[in-house]
Amino acid sequence: MIFIDGVGIGEKDFEFNPFFKYGFKVFDNIFKETPHKGKPYLEKNGMFVFPTDAKLGVEGLPQSGTGQVAIFCGMNAPKFVGKHFGPFPYSTTIPIIAEQNIFKAYKERGKTPYFANAYPKVFFDYLKSGKTRLSTTSLSCRLSGIKLNSVTDLRQSKALTAEITNERWNRKLKYQLKVISPETAARRLLRIAGKNDFTLYEFFHTDHLGHGRIADEFEAIYNNLDRFLFTILSELNKEAITLVICSDHGNFEDLSVKTHTMNPALTLTAGKNALQLAESIKDLTEIKPSIIKYCT
Repeated sequence: MIFIDGVGIGEKDFEFNPFFKYGFKVFDNIFKETPHKGKPYLEKNGMFVFPTDAKLGVEGLPQSGTGQVAIFCGMNAPKFVGKHFGPFPYSTTIPIIAEQNIFKAYKERGKTPYFANAYPKVFFDYLKSGKTRLSTTSLSCRLSGIKLNSVTDLRQSKALTAEITNERWNRKLKYQLKVISPETAARRLLRIAGKNDFTLYEFFHTDHLGHGRIADEFEAIYNNLDRFLFTILSELNKEAITLVICSDHGNFEDLSVKTHTMNPALTLTAGKNALQLAESIKDLTEIKPSIIKYCT
């Protein structure tokens, strides 16, 4: 499972939708067209792109905190909280995360879940300080006894940085890591996935770009993600592995605004059980139960 923060299916807009403005190999080369609100469903060679409702019957712009709880716990967090909330989980959803997160569900079935992201030393220092403001994914791991990878795991090719290539860790955090290509990162993730029953990788820079942050890095981030996902889809063992790419809300697909959007979240399935998943997922709350049903 590859979770990409803040990507929806937007308008066929060559000015403000980057997938149309710049092109994206996943769509251009694999699906031969780009999804948009006029044509949100695509299918090619057993791979599927489709819209997933992120509003969940609650007014207001969908947010990451409640949206990610909906994805990883399979429950309507915005309705439970009474509003969309983010970027971090709402306090009353933390017990739900502890009991219903997808990592715990796999462990309870005797399976091996794995979170493929690595975290820098500054993150572990933050945890040691006693602070607990964490994303849904990292909180799910901590509450389920799932290891959070460090720079040591990264150097041993057991994990990936959240920005794929290691370059930002070197530049921003003063590490001296080998910079890897998006293709190498994709192959590493495929190898990791082949060793576990459930593997999650999280990419959040799309949401930052949608909010107008780190705009000077737009081209590099966009191209790295494009090459990374293209390699994943091109080299996926479709007979053995199921791939789900999903998001929590719209944002990046409409750069005319710096807020989230009301657009449906983009979801893609490929490989084993791709059709069953595409047919069963209509909103964010159906992602986790569908994965558990068809991929355990």
